[in-house]
Amino acid sequence: MAEKELAHATLGGGCFWCLEAVFQRLKGVHSVTSGYAGGETENPDYRSVCSGRTGHAEVVQVAYDPEVIGFERLLEVFFTAHDPTQKNRQGNDVGTQYRSVILYHDAAQKQAAEQAIDRLEASGAFAAPVVTEVAPLARFYPAERYHQDYFNANPGQPYCQVIIGPKLEKVRAAFGHLMG
Repeated sequence: MAEKELAHATLGGGCFWCLEAVFQRLKGVHSVTSGYAGGETENPDYRSVCSGRTGHAEVVQVAYDPEVIGFERLLEVFFTAHDPTQKNRQGNDVGTQYRSVILYHDAAQKQAAEQAIDRLEASGAFAAPVVTEVAPLARFYPAERYHQDYFNANPGQPYCQVIIGPKLEKVRAAFGHLMG
């Protein structure tokens, strides 16, 4: 029997630890890798990305089964898990590395992302305009090992309790039926 073909989504919405924790809990998601993308510097590391001089954003790359969860549904969760109206920041995390960004893998993802933003704008769900960047994925660089599976490995850490925990609860309230 052939192995199932997985699709990939690359999304940034502030600190990658937050999005990683959210997407790891969705049915149909096989893996989530924290990393860097959207910039110019080759082989960036955490320190260089935090400087704001690489052009990269903290992102997650989600490997998912499109027969279980579609890209459009991932975008709905994405827009619930962060504030897409904050330019170059999420809460106290400030800088271009924390921007809201959808790095599409193909033309279908680009179209779905643009349509999702149009629907959000038309719905009036947010008082301010959506500033999420939609751009092609050039290259994804996995983050250092200590950034992977961060929330699960550090549930007692204050950032996890104060920032990530409430985001998980917000997503669970809206999409509990999608969570494993």
